[in-house]
Amino acid sequence: MPRDTSSKSVVYAALAGNVLVAVTKSVAAAMTGSSANLSQAVHSLVDTVNEVVLLYGYRRAARTPDPVHPLGYGRELYFWSFIVAVLLFALGAGAAVYEGVLRVITPEPIQGALINYIVLGLSFVFEGLSWHVALRAFRAAKGNLSYWQAFRKSKDPPAFMVLFEDSAALIGIVIAALGIFAADTLQMPIFDGGASILIGLVLAFSASLLARESKGLLIGERADERIAASIESLACEEPEVMGANGILTVQLAPNQIVVALSLEFADELRTPQIEASVFRLENRIREQHPQVMALFVKPQTQGSFDRSRRDRFGEGTPGADSSPTTAAPARSTAAKP
Repeated sequence: MPRDTSSKSVVYAALAGNVLVAVTKSVAAAMTGSSANLSQAVHSLVDTVNEVVLLYGYRRAARTPDPVHPLGYGRELYFWSFIVAVLLFALGAGAAVYEGVLRVITPEPIQGALINYIVLGLSFVFEGLSWHVALRAFRAAKGNLSYWQAFRKSKDPPAFMVLFEDSAALIGIVIAALGIFAADTLQMPIFDGGASILIGLVLAFSASLLARESKGLLIGERADERIAASIESLACEEPEVMGANGILTVQLAPNQIVVALSLEFADELRTPQIEASVFRLENRIREQHPQVMALFVKPQTQGSFDRSRRDRFGEGTPGADSSPTTAAPARSTAAKP
């Protein structure tokens, strides 16, 4: 899908930017002995590894279904996205905090502060270009949703991961610059170590948000409610369908969805007629929603569906989905010709 391709382009752009930034910051940290700059270099190195891991996840997720994995490997992308969040927390945040604490305990004067400023300025430009590419792609994908809503509802982790990483990097560069300035101006190297600790906390916060969202997708989330409503509407348009009892969707990957429909067919229909109706419906759904890789239709009365849902979720429990796309009132029972 186009969105998947766009997300992969964002990852490639971030990879190129982070390689340049990691090399630049590493040279500067070695020349000046700045703890904040070293933390930034480690952060950029971790981000570089993360982009490689995401690209590997794309490759693994693209494999076709087989007898062992009949629904494909789409969730591998969610698995590797979770690994990226863990790496960002353990390596990026952990190394920054460790280096900062070390410099606070044993502060060392910064050499060549001007070099640090030049390097941080160049890094800000490189990271800013990558951030702009990620922001533009995320803005195009979010539609009318707010940024926070789009982040929570997104089914494409790389789309928001790169944006979060680059945002954290830009914030980290500003913190590093302020820490180096304070340490150099006031002749108090402890500020350099303090800046490194703050950078680590920023990375830890970002990693925690990314891990939370990736975990939800890895466990299994429903697809976009608008897609579910559209599919249910298509089902209700079938002449043989007397009503759509409910729909169950599971997001396997950014461009892969599994759908299960509970439909009530006219009592006088025979098996061949039901099969023909399901075949037509499947073609119409795939035409409008090509991300549906598997569709299961269960002929079922409304009463049977309600009993089944109570057995699964428990009547009145928070687990029961009462959204318009699955609740009984959404069932279309308009007169059929």
